[in-house]
Amino acid sequence: MSGEGRQRIDKWLWVARFFKTRSLAAAAIDGGKVHIGGHPVKPARETRPGDEIDITAGEVHWTVVVRGLNEQRRPAPEARLLYEETAESRARRERDAELRRLAPAPGADLRGRPTKKAGRQIRRFGEG
Repeated sequence: MSGEGRQRIDKWLWVARFFKTRSLAAAAIDGGKVHIGGHPVKPARETRPGDEIDITAGEVHWTVVVRGLNEQRRPAPEARLLYEETAESRARRERDAELRRLAPAPGADLRGRPTKKAGRQIRRFGEG
């Protein structure tokens, strides 16, 4: 883990294990899901220790401060050493997780195709 220098933001997000692939990280950046210092960035933007990054992946939102850089993707415990999550971000994530647990999205428990009976009910509902 190198503590100084610069690294592309898409590579850093992949190395820090926020995204499974570097191309997913780049797609999130292009989609406006990553901000450094409150400003949207491009995948080639270089990050350095001390930068504050806002990351949105799915329903989860992190605000982290870069603490280190690494050229290779390492196991999760080592990847967590590359950043420090802010206290507000941690509290917000825990609160959001609790809200999702208490009030799941409608249909979140549905899996696969509807049964024959459910299909009839759906068609009946659409007709009337």
